[in-house]
Amino acid sequence: MEVPEEPTEKEPTEETVEEAPEPEPGPESRPRRRGRTTLLIAVAAVLGVVAGTCTGFVVQADRAPDALPSLSQATLTQAKGPAPEPLSAAQDRRVKTDGDLRKLLLKKPSGARDAGYAVGTDGWMDLAEYAETFEKPADAFGDLVAEDFRRAAVVNWREGSSLFVEIRLVQFRQDDELVVADDADDAYYWAEKKAHTDSWPIPGTGDGMAYVHNSPDRKTGYTDVYNAEAHAWRGDVEMQVWVSSAKPVSKKKIMDLAKRQMERL
Repeated sequence: MEVPEEPTEKEPTEETVEEAPEPEPGPESRPRRRGRTTLLIAVAAVLGVVAGTCTGFVVQADRAPDALPSLSQATLTQAKGPAPEPLSAAQDRRVKTDGDLRKLLLKKPSGARDAGYAVGTDGWMDLAEYAETFEKPADAFGDLVAEDFRRAAVVNWREGSSLFVEIRLVQFRQDDELVVADDADDAYYWAEKKAHTDSWPIPGTGDGMAYVHNSPDRKTGYTDVYNAEAHAWRGDVEMQVWVSSAKPVSKKKIMDLAKRQMERL
């Protein structure tokens, strides 16, 4: 019996061998080129916008301008008769405070003498002189400039042998803010910080205060000096009353000076 021969693979010939097609590169294998058609479309779009804008300007330039609406209005009826008289000094405080501020200061009481030391010039204290009354004049000078310091009127006298009184009226312009109220608050703060101090509100002044310092101030280096002070404000003017004596100052004394000075404002 014949055993069939195992089939053998047929060797490919040149006629049977077919070359496999090379794979085309995928989208990641080479960049896609922007065609000329896309570029031409973009250029045409830009030219169209420019041409449209120019056409709009030409059309608008050839048109006649539109007439503006009339600004006229009905004639207002004017009041007849004389104008009202300006307010008197009793009705308008600015009539007082815009004048000679020195006239609003308390007068020296009968029997009082010159204090023996000069304060200001002819009843006025300029910016530099007023700044010198503070413990740090340079800092005070800058603060007063920023606060629109306007002017200060001052008077002082001596009663008896050892009691001295000094009263100041300090005025600010107050174009942007209520500076005088802030300055008065500072005065209240520093007066209340001193030890052994009694204080009372000044009637009719809103937040005005009077202070008596019961401990002597030994800064002078010569003798014990007792002080009292009062602060209040009205409008654009701040009132300051200072009393010093070799003996303790009474509440009655400082309150009387403060109330009478504020009445003049």
